[in-house]
Amino acid sequence: LFEMMDLTRKALPNPGHVALAELESMGLLQSVITQNIDNLHQAAGSARVIEYHGNVSRLQCIHCGSSCKDFDYNIHEIAGNRIPPLCRGCGEIMKPSVILFGETIPRDAMMESEEAAQRAEVVLVVGTSAVVYPAAGIPLIAKRNSARIIEFNMESTDLTRYATDLLVLGKAGATLPELVKRIKSR
Repeated sequence: LFEMMDLTRKALPNPGHVALAELESMGLLQSVITQNIDNLHQAAGSARVIEYHGNVSRLQCIHCGSSCKDFDYNIHEIAGNRIPPLCRGCGEIMKPSVILFGETIPRDAMMESEEAAQRAEVVLVVGTSAVVYPAAGIPLIAKRNSARIIEFNMESTDLTRYATDLLVLGKAGATLPELVKRIKSR
């Protein structure tokens, strides 16, 4: 996991991440709900990110629950000498703040995303197979509350058949910036 933390720290947001952040800054996007753990939405500038599976750029104590950014620790030192890192508060083990196999999705993330879906007028579903629940159910909650569903994907999904109002085929890194461009030209 600490190798993954180092790799994701070097990753950069793609134009799709930047486009979502731009939609947020324009007041057109209220939140991003993601299963990704890579912190790229935040790196692109999104402020309101609901993370279903956590964020690999944070560490969390398995005992007291305190958390910190991974850069508060020297990851190379940890990987070389001090696996796992120890909590500076209680001295117990820290782990990346991500959902590991068998762990449950944080209750706050589930509740916030369901509330956002209930309030949404339009939901952008981006780059998903739409088969991993409970996250795959978020667009359905929005649809039941009369939201329009716009799906940006490389191919159709089960969601396309029963909930999507508009399917935009292609890579999110190309289609989302095009959406922003068209909105700005209006």
